[in-house]
Amino acid sequence: MSIFDEREASQEAKYSLEQKLEFRILARRNKLLGQWAAELLQLPSDDIPDYAFAVARADLEQHGEEDVFQKLRTDFDEANVNCSDSEIRDRMAELISIARTQVLSEKD
Repeated sequence: MSIFDEREASQEAKYSLEQKLEFRILARRNKLLGQWAAELLQLPSDDIPDYAFAVARADLEQHGEEDVFQKLRTDFDEANVNCSDSEIRDRMAELISIARTQVLSEKD
């Protein structure tokens, strides 16, 4: 294996690890977001984990985070929860930072 092949393999491995890390961070953010939304929706405490999982699963519907935003917007509208688009997006931004800190502080 040449030095170029080794470097390419190393870069590919690094990229793969970074992608896995970003996936974990987004999944954590979505879980936290689901917990926050469940409180606003006044869901029973037993239903919060399932709702948080549903929010996380919504992120798999399309590329980007618009699918998560739309799920929350729809759920809030159906339940008559007074929460603006900017409040949802602000919470998403806040929680991505918290999720990143949490995930990076975990030991594998």
